[in-house]
Amino acid sequence: MITAKQKLEITEALNKYIAQYNISANEIVKRSGVNESYISSIRNGDTTVGKTDIKDKWYLTLAEFIGFKLVKQYWSMVETPQMYRMFSTLEDAKENGLTNIIIGETGCGKSYISDIFMQANPVDTFKIVVGSLDTIGDLLDKIIDVLKIATPKTKSKKIGEIAKKLKQLRLEGRKPLLIFDESEYMKQPALCSMKELYDALQNICGIVLIGTNQLTDKLDKLRKKNRDGIPQFYRRIKFGIRELPNIDRSFKMFLENIEDKKLRLFLKQECDNYGELHDVLVPAMREADRTNQPLTEDFVRTILGMPKLIAS
Repeated sequence: MITAKQKLEITEALNKYIAQYNISANEIVKRSGVNESYISSIRNGDTTVGKTDIKDKWYLTLAEFIGFKLVKQYWSMVETPQMYRMFSTLEDAKENGLTNIIIGETGCGKSYISDIFMQANPVDTFKIVVGSLDTIGDLLDKIIDVLKIATPKTKSKKIGEIAKKLKQLRLEGRKPLLIFDESEYMKQPALCSMKELYDALQNICGIVLIGTNQLTDKLDKLRKKNRDGIPQFYRRIKFGIRELPNIDRSFKMFLENIEDKKLRLFLKQECDNYGELHDVLVPAMREADRTNQPLTEDFVRTILGMPKLIAS
C-alpha cells in the first residue's frame, strides 16, 4: 500500500514529466493503459473519481511509466561510453528516420540504456523485445500492440498497417522510432520483414535493432548462403551498423563509492560485465542496509553463498 505522501509525490512527478517532455495526457493514456479519468483526477491532486477511490495500482503504473522510484535505488545511472554511443545512434535514427544496428557485448547495458532513452523520449518511441521463440507473426503482433492499431489478418497487411500508422505520425510532424531489443533472436523471416519496413519507412521512421554480435554473425552467414531477402537487407544496413565500445572491466566508474578495497578487487575478479556487477551489488547493498552491516568482501561472499577467505 502506498501512502498519501507517495501519491502526492507521484502527482508532482507526473505533472513535471508532462511539462518537461510536452507529452499529452492522451498519449500517456495510450502508452500506460491508465484510464483517462484517473489521470485527470491524479493530476489535480484528487484520489477519487466521483465516489470511487483510485486504486494504488494505477499510481504505481504511472510511477513506473514516468520512471519515478518510490523506494531507495541501489543502482544509479552511470554515463558509460556505451551509453554515449547508443544515445547518439538512437537520437540520430529518431530525428532523421534512419535504420541502424547497434552491437554490444552481453551485459554492457544495452537494454538498460534503451529503457533510459525511452523515458527521455516518451513521444513516438516504441520498444519491442524480441523473444527466442518469436515467429514473424509474433513479432508483427508485438509492433501492432505497441502502436495500438487494429490487427489485420495477413502478415503482408500487418506490415502495411504498421507502415501506414508510422507514416501518418511523420505527416503530423512527429518523429517515430522503432527499437527492437535482443535482436539476435530474430529469425530469417523476421529479418526479411525489417527489409520491408526499411523500404517503406526510410527517412520516415527510425528503426534500430539492438543485439550482440550473434546478430551480425547470423546476418553474415545468411548473406553468404544467399538466403531469401538477406543480401538485400544487408546491403541496406551495411553502413548503419554501430559497434559499442568494449566493457571497461576495471569497473572504475561503478566502484568509486565502494570503500572496501578487497571488495573492489573481488568484484573485478568475479564479474565479467556491468550486468553481473549489478546482480552482485544490488542485493548486497539492500541487505547491508536492512541489517546495518558494512559492505565488505566477506559480507558479499555471505550473501552469494561463497566461502569466506581464510586469513593467512
